[in-house]
Amino acid sequence: MNIGMVCFPTYGGSGVVATELGKALAKKGHKVHFMSYSQPFRLNLFDENLFYHEVSVNDYPLFDYPPYESVLASKIVDVAVFEQLDVLHVHYAIPHASVAYTAQQILKSKKINLPYVTTLHGTDITLVGRDPSFEPVIRFSLNNSNIITSVSESLKKDTLKTFKIDNKITVIPNFINIDEYNQPLEYCLKKKYAPNGEKIMVHVSNFRKVKRVEDVLHIFDKVRKQVPCKLILVGDGPERPAIDALCRQLNTCNDIINLGKINDPKEILSISDVFILPSETESFGLSALEAMAMKVPVISTNSGGLPEVNINNVTGFLSNVGDVEDMATNTLKLLKNNELLSKFKENAFKHAQKFDINLVLPQYEKLYKQLIKA
Repeated sequence: MNIGMVCFPTYGGSGVVATELGKALAKKGHKVHFMSYSQPFRLNLFDENLFYHEVSVNDYPLFDYPPYESVLASKIVDVAVFEQLDVLHVHYAIPHASVAYTAQQILKSKKINLPYVTTLHGTDITLVGRDPSFEPVIRFSLNNSNIITSVSESLKKDTLKTFKIDNKITVIPNFINIDEYNQPLEYCLKKKYAPNGEKIMVHVSNFRKVKRVEDVLHIFDKVRKQVPCKLILVGDGPERPAIDALCRQLNTCNDIINLGKINDPKEILSISDVFILPSETESFGLSALEAMAMKVPVISTNSGGLPEVNINNVTGFLSNVGDVEDMATNTLKLLKNNELLSKFKENAFKHAQKFDINLVLPQYEKLYKQLIKA
């Protein structure tokens, strides 16, 4: 199949999933054409079946804001015609679903049929999508998508509740390539960050308000008073200044290592004991799944799709949003009991195997084939 793939190229779950999906499809012999305003950060083009088409927006004095949607629609049409795309897969509702519809209508005028799949990833529905100014466009473009998928049952329910769309939504979970995560412990790296054998807590995110990174610091502050430990923060974003100020206030900066953005956190996860994710909401929780695949138990909230990924008292623990006392207590349960920690590590890895790409990829291929035959 010739597949068009549209996604945001920046750090975040939707871009990661779109890129890894495209790479996996290419390995199976499909030709995958990525379209975005810059190359997705996890996309390497060392594959004869992977292609990248940049969406370049010129700076016209007439416009206060560059007309990205129009340029993207034109790019989709151009790629569809000259690369003979069979199907288009757009990730994130805003603005990709409406752009896909526009491109589809233009192509119909050229006697070309290009069906498209819209995959919902989370904040396009749970945050941005709740802005009333977006509602008519999102509802229309979702109702006119040939197929809609969401990454969790929770997100599916949120979408149906928020937009009351008539179209069917198929749940296909996020995934990982489990073979890439079965890596040995990096003892030298662990010694570097925990020279005295301290336990290592880790948090990975884009440091937005919804991630509640300040809660991570409060949890760490409570835990370190009972167990020698270090906190590794991976990521960056608008909450970084507040985090820096809070660690000074709590006097914990000497025990916190902030590594900034890392394309692939597997190496850091391999030396970690517990993963902390106290988000206000997560439509899936890909970072939690990545941690579990590296045998790291997860301490998370019970919001959104997280209970579908992190199984309470099996792969980690779930707490109410903002309950840092409970999250700290649960962290201590694991860090104070090596036998229990080892059991949860194995449970986490075993559960993560259920989300292996080899189990999820055929679900997408089946949908593509359905559309092409229709």
